[in-house]
Amino acid sequence: MTGPRAPHGPLRGVSVLDFSIALTGPYAAALMADQGATVIKVERPGFGDVARYVGVMVGGCSALYHSCNRGKRSITVDVHTPVGRDLLLQIGRDVDVVIENYRPGVMERVGLGYDDFRRVNPDVVYASLTGFGPVGPYAHKGAYDTVIQAYGGFAANQRDAADPEPRFLKQTAADKTTALYAAQAVTAALFARERGAGGQHVQLAMLDAVASFLWADAAGNEVLMDADGTLPSSFVSSFRPLRFADGWGIVTPTADKDFPAMCRAFGVDDTDPRLQTIMDRNANREFVAEVMDAVYAVAETVRVADAMAALEREQAPCGVVLSPADLPEDPHARAVAMFEIHEHPQSGRVRHPRHPAQFGVTPARLAGRAPMLGEHTDEVLGELGLDADRIATLRAAGVLG
Repeated sequence: MTGPRAPHGPLRGVSVLDFSIALTGPYAAALMADQGATVIKVERPGFGDVARYVGVMVGGCSALYHSCNRGKRSITVDVHTPVGRDLLLQIGRDVDVVIENYRPGVMERVGLGYDDFRRVNPDVVYASLTGFGPVGPYAHKGAYDTVIQAYGGFAANQRDAADPEPRFLKQTAADKTTALYAAQAVTAALFARERGAGGQHVQLAMLDAVASFLWADAAGNEVLMDADGTLPSSFVSSFRPLRFADGWGIVTPTADKDFPAMCRAFGVDDTDPRLQTIMDRNANREFVAEVMDAVYAVAETVRVADAMAALEREQAPCGVVLSPADLPEDPHARAVAMFEIHEHPQSGRVRHPRHPAQFGVTPARLAGRAPMLGEHTDEVLGELGLDADRIATLRAAGVLG
């Protein structure tokens, strides 16, 4: 990949102006780029997006930045200068989408809020991604991922029944959840615009995104307010991995046929009537726990390959625990070409998983490599009609990086 690829996919023809930093907004825009949108990323002169410097780095650029900014064009403009603001509004006249993820009021104070863009482009879809939303007592709180994991329930959801200590997911799960909702919301707004609704301001709070995501399956007693509370809110909270003689795996006996299949795979008696249906098992949880203990005890004596073969023979849902380092070499991942490797001029070899959605008619694909800081400033401003002398003058004045 030498830079942004030619437009393709279901969002071909859609243009995005991306002011966002870190992960939430950038990842949403990267997914749109994979689906064919052209994305211009606005970065701070001399420093750029803070994500460039977070985590594992090669050549001064992080894995996080590569993952969340693939296929974009980077321009470095000082948004705090009137000239810089006017240049960005000029670009905004012709874009379909603007994305930002600053605290409420920040973009308005520099003259780049929704109303500013709407004046020059009434049909723009402007997405504001915040921690807690634009109003309320927490609106102006700092909203790093762990803060939202704490407020939104992720940390409480991950703790063990026997240990009250909250546990944070070892990934920026709140950021990524919000990014997925944001990409869907922006494309929904574009669809509405195609049907005559015009442009609009899309506001998405990370706390809302996390609550929506979590409550689907992990807040049973909170959804059903008249429940008796005898079951845990998360119906998968009792699942735990199987320790094998040479590794780890999981079996998920949810359907009625799955539970006896799991038992047979490990030579554990499955004929007791208390095990036959989900209703039977719900009514006899202590006995089911004893049976599961027997399964876990046998599993520790069996090699992973043999256990998986037995479970698959019995058609019990199962899987091997793989690390991110293991997955690219997994036979299935290799067979479906799940990963792509390209050379980056700063960072050398870079590997990404393919875009997850496979479109039958308008295929998505990885949009290209991540840009170097300000790599496309001259190119983009040239498209606005600025000549080389004018660009050099603005750079000397500190407006451009």
